[in-house]
Order: sequence, then C-alpha cells, then structure tokens
Amino acid sequence: MYELNQLRQYALPLKAGKSNYEELMASIGECRFVLLGEASHGTAEFYRERCQLSRQLIEEKGFNAIVIEGDWPDSYRVNDFVKGQSSDPDAYSALEGFQRFPTWMWRNDEVFEFLNWLKIFNEKADAANRMIGFYGMDLYSLFTSMDFVLKYLEKVDPVLAERAIKRFACFDHYNKDSQLYGYLASYSEKLHGCEKEVVAQMIEFLKMKEYIQALGSAKKDEFFSAIQNTRLIKNAEAYYRTMFSGKVSSWNLRDQHMVETINEIDRHLSKELGVPAKIIVWAHNSHLGDARATQQSNSGEFNVGQLMRQQYASEVYSLGFTTYEGHVTAASEWGASAERKSVNPGLDGSYEKLFHQLGFERFLYIFKNNQQLREILPSRLLERAIGVVYLPQSERSSHYFYANIANQFDAVIHIDTTEALKPLEKYAPTPKEDAPETFPSGL
Repeated sequence: MYELNQLRQYALPLKAGKSNYEELMASIGECRFVLLGEASHGTAEFYRERCQLSRQLIEEKGFNAIVIEGDWPDSYRVNDFVKGQSSDPDAYSALEGFQRFPTWMWRNDEVFEFLNWLKIFNEKADAANRMIGFYGMDLYSLFTSMDFVLKYLEKVDPVLAERAIKRFACFDHYNKDSQLYGYLASYSEKLHGCEKEVVAQMIEFLKMKEYIQALGSAKKDEFFSAIQNTRLIKNAEAYYRTMFSGKVSSWNLRDQHMVETINEIDRHLSKELGVPAKIIVWAHNSHLGDARATQQSNSGEFNVGQLMRQQYASEVYSLGFTTYEGHVTAASEWGASAERKSVNPGLDGSYEKLFHQLGFERFLYIFKNNQQLREILPSRLLERAIGVVYLPQSERSSHYFYANIANQFDAVIHIDTTEALKPLEKYAPTPKEDAPETFPSGL
C-alpha cells in the first residue's frame, strides 16, 4: 500500500505562470520527439502549459516543428501564416480553416496567442529552413485534401489533374459525406469502394514526384503539402471504409496515419536542415501515452505513443496531464454547441483522486529514470479521458479506463483545479459533420 508522504517526496511543485521546468527540460535531454498530451480537449491550463513548454523547447533546445491532432490542410494554412507565406492578415484569419467540429479545439485563446508568438519568432530566423513549422497529423480532411491536390495538379500539369479528377470521381455519389462513404463501402466494396482509385493516385504521385516537384510553384514546401494530402486521401479512404467494421481497427488506422505523418515530416525537415529534426507533438493523452500501459491494449488497440516508442526508443519523451476538478469546454453530444461544463471530482481509485490527496495545486512527476517513484506509485488505477464530448452523468463508463501511468508516460503534470478553454467565437455555428470512430467521446 502506498504512503502519501512517500509520494509527496517525489512531487515537484509548480507555480502558475512561472517558467519553472528546469527538471523537466533536463529529463527530456536530447530527445528528438516530445509528445505533449492533454486529459481533455477543452482545458485551458493544458493548452497554456503545452504552449509554454513548446516555447522553451524551441528556444532552449532548438525544436523545429509542432505537429497537432488536427487536419493537414487547416494546419498547413497556419504553417503558411507563421512562416510569412500566406495572405492571412493575422492568426485569427489563419485559424479560420478549422471549421470541422470541434472548432474550439484549435480556435481558442491559447493557440491564438501562441501563433502570434511563433510568427514573431520565425520573422527573426536567420534562414527559411530555420523557421518553425506547424503541421496537422489527423485524417478527417478526405474531401478538403482532394480539393487541394486537384488545384495543385491543375497548376502543374493539366493532364495529371484530369487523371486525378477521373479517379476522385469515384466519390461523387457520396455528396462529400465521408461517413456515408464509409457506411456504404464497408458493406459492398465492389460497388462502393474507392480504394483502387486512391492507391493508383498515390502510386502515380510517387512515381512522378521529381517531375511534379520540378514543375511546381516556387512557394516553399507546397509540393510537400501536396504529397502529404495525397497520402492522407489514401489513408482516410481506408479509415472510413473500416469505421463501421470495428472501433479498434479504425482507431489503429488513424494512429498509424498520425505516426506515418510524423515520420514524413521528420524526413522532410531533416533533409532541409542537414541534421536530424526535433519535433513537438500535441494530442490527447489517449494518443500519446503508451497504449501498452492501458486496458486498451487488451483489445488490440495501439496508439501514437506506443508506435513512436517502438520506432524511436530513447529519442521519444511523452508528457501527460491530469486534473481533479474544475470546468471544461465540451459538447453534450457529437456536433452540438460548446458548453462550459463542471468537471466532477476524480473518482475513488483513480490517479486524479490520488494526486489530489497529495495536496499540491500543481506538481510534476518525472517517472523516467526514477525507479523509486515507479515502485511506490500504484501500478493500476483508473485514469480519466475527456474528449470533445463530456458526459458527467455516465462518467465511469464514458471517461475512465485502467492504466499504469508510470509506464504510460515519462512524466505527468497534475493541475488540481482547471478552467474551461475559451473558444475564439463563443457562439460559433456548428457545420454539418461526419462522426468519426471516436464518437461519442471524440478523443
């Protein structure tokens, strides 16, 4: 049985608004990939601390890019803005691409302020390849990515564009409704599947990439974005085709795509820089904590954190966040408007409740190379995950899972009481949207 006094000895108290992450920076050391999580998609402090940590990693350790749990086209519009390559006059405009539910996940005060800082930082860079990039690794932008690829090919080679139009016409029957496509394709691949067409488009792009790149515009990285969108289309088609056949298979496809995107960004930036790139990843704890340390692994589910550790080993550092109570921005159902919701106190038998009992408002636990802490910390407790939907009335079944948090992350920041994220538009309209496999929790 653990002793609270023993556990308190290893807690590193933190002060709000203070840059006091020296121990964490030392623990990160020379890691090339730092995964910064969040226990909800709507907690202001998680975003705020993640932004602060990212600034320190960029300024003190020379990190080159941020990759978010967002769609590639919307994130790339932000990338153009922070690198001074877009017509968007400000960060507010640059974030307008994020129209898919939940808009508040990236269109919020904390991200807005961080992008303003990042743009100023990039303006002082001594070379274009020293600017910090901002990329998305999710795959929900099936039709938006098609539009981008077609527009790009129309500028480069009308013949290639015409072939792409014919291939993408396979999707014309679905009225740009990826959920409808997934539903029909999962039941009758011969009649409705477009796998053959998107694979052919990807193969052609890869075969002719030197030719296409040579004809492309002088705008830096536009070809790289085009090929990433083409890869996304192929992976998104497979994802939606498996959406209705099982939660685990579609979850795994999605996280595989995220890791594939990180790999491609790493290769691209490392080639540009002439040295191995250093990348920060922003996503939910459920994606970035090692799935092997959670009950999800029992059903065959893996995630970004597990795959990154398996591929890059000691080059990866993962940081999770937890909170005991407060408020969160979330919806009551998929596609509904954002609400400021009260977060229930952490359940008995959870890490959230245990961390609350330690008596610190904010503290840091570093598990990496800390065998003493790992031995006295309970190895199996409940852990909370709030996505874009929060259902406090069914919280135990909707938002908790068993985990070994010391194996899941290299470090954890606990903030006992947290506040709701502030969307840029308090009453933003909610566009029609397809429900991904994470429905209804939206992780």
